Amino acid sequence: MPPNETAQPGARFWAFSLAVLAIVGISWDGPAWGEPAAMIDDRNIEIATTGEAPLEEALRRHLAVLSTDIGERSPWRGDGLAHAEAYIRTIWDEAGLRVTEQAYDYQGRRVANLVAEAAGARQDGPFTVVGAHYDTVPGTPGADDNASGVAVLLELGRRLAASPPGLPLRLVAFTLEEPPAFATREQGSRVFVRRLAEAGGRVSGAIVLEMVGFTAHHQTYPFFLRWAGYPDHGRYIGVVGNRASRKFGGAVLKGFRGNPRLPVESLFVPFDGWILPDTRLSDHASFWDAGWPAVMVTDTAFFRNPHYHGPSDRAETLDYAFMAELVLSLENALAELAALD
Repeated sequence: MPPNETAQPGARFWAFSLAVLAIVGISWDGPAWGEPAAMIDDRNIEIATTGEAPLEEALRRHLAVLSTDIGERSPWRGDGLAHAEAYIRTIWDEAGLRVTEQAYDYQGRRVANLVAEAAGARQDGPFTVVGAHYDTVPGTPGADDNASGVAVLLELGRRLAASPPGLPLRLVAFTLEEPPAFATREQGSRVFVRRLAEAGGRVSGAIVLEMVGFTAHHQTYPFFLRWAGYPDHGRYIGVVGNRASRKFGGAVLKGFRGNPRLPVESLFVPFDGWILPDTRLSDHASFWDAGWPAVMVTDTAFFRNPHYHGPSDRAETLDYAFMAELVLSLENALAELAALD
């Protein structure tokens, strides 16, 4: 996730924002974005599970490889980005998924999105995307941002290879989400969306996984939401959409709420999130800007995780039971989307 350039706004900003919310009618059902995490207890909170120990261990192995063995995954230093790409492809190949690459040049260096499909999945019509970016900013091992999202995507892919979903689906590992490529034509998700549109294709909706592994005892909120009844803990997953994504996002939320072991909160914003720019800070915004439904699934990033974009964003800070439950919630969400298809 790119840096938040509007962190710690003044009281006048929040007064203005509250007025805007009242006027435009943002649908609040969960986490809000507007101030960075600070003074929180960053010890992990264990989520009760139903015995998904093998899944948790698989997630731990992915995090160990991506954030410890490989570490920094930036196009600017070393070969970490290429090693991460190779690792993702290997895991999906071994699972029996069909994997294709969408390679392109970035300032003289080859980079690529990876796209995976289950062999028995439907191929007709527009398809659903589940994606996560695998690059980092320089100087961080990028455990939560965003090896957590990649690990969940990898394990979702392995499970879907064994039991294909009942809807057309692509799993996409996006390259170059982080600055300076973010919001430019070279951002991996924007390359994906542009090439698909140029080929006459489209998606029925996208689920983008952005920092999904951190839990905490306390959750920060903008000033005017502190008494609005939102959770005071950081033990939920957030779903962020725009107004055009309400139907798609509603199905995702219905699926998530079918897993009571992972609480979920949601936020749907008008004007494609431009009035609250923090809601645009991941690859889902590439789909919004193309007019396609998309939601970001997140642990709320820098509003919960004090290790954001730093050298302390390490695998041992994450909650693997929480991440395992997210894999199960995503399976539920895909089942709900298949029922709509």
